Amino acid sequence: MDSQATLSKLAISTRSGRLLSVMRLLLPVGWVLAAVGYFGPWIAHQAAALTLSGVDVGEFVKFLPSVVDGSLAVTRQLFYLPPFAIVVSIALLSNLAELNYPWPLRAFMLLVAIPVSLQLLPPAWAPSTLLVAEFRLQTFGLGICWLLLAASWLLGRLTPWLVGALSAGISLGALTLPSWQFLVAKPAVNELYRIPPTIGWGVFLCLVGLALMTAASTVIVLGTRARTPAPRIGE
Repeated sequence: MDSQATLSKLAISTRSGRLLSVMRLLLPVGWVLAAVGYFGPWIAHQAAALTLSGVDVGEFVKFLPSVVDGSLAVTRQLFYLPPFAIVVSIALLSNLAELNYPWPLRAFMLLVAIPVSLQLLPPAWAPSTLLVAEFRLQTFGLGICWLLLAASWLLGRLTPWLVGALSAGISLGALTLPSWQFLVAKPAVNELYRIPPTIGWGVFLCLVGLALMTAASTVIVLGTRARTPAPRIGE
């Protein structure tokens, strides 16, 4: 009976190890796709001036007439969740010992995270605007990003399922909440443009990247928990 249970646990551990190896490869792909998608067009238009990236949408929605008069409730800060989630996920997982990424890849991803984090800054910002009520939350988020990046090596020594769970939760929030707000705001955008603009490829690419981040982080949680031996009674 004991040998059967041991074999069963070994099989589960082997399967989780293989899945973890696959997600180890897909996680950096998710980071890159989400970042490229966020910088790409979310509102596509023939006129370049009317094409909006993810960060542009976060500012643009506050000028929609229905948002200005209060008839449409849009939380624009939610559009800044994707870059926040990308940076936090990189900080939490890039140095994780179980993933064993080579140092050039770790260094590259940490460098990539810096310009991504800067998307949280207000447009045409100055030191005096950072603590204005409208932008205070973005400034706070930027501070968290830089703090976590600076502590990335130490975060990689934390319990794998814990950092994986944090990454999965934040990535899932960044996947769902901005999508919801984008769909809420899109009819008002259509009305303002007169001729409804199309949804740009950046939205879909960003969502695919965030979905990969969520899936990979979840597998890290499940895989590392499955490979951790359960304590015996009396030990």
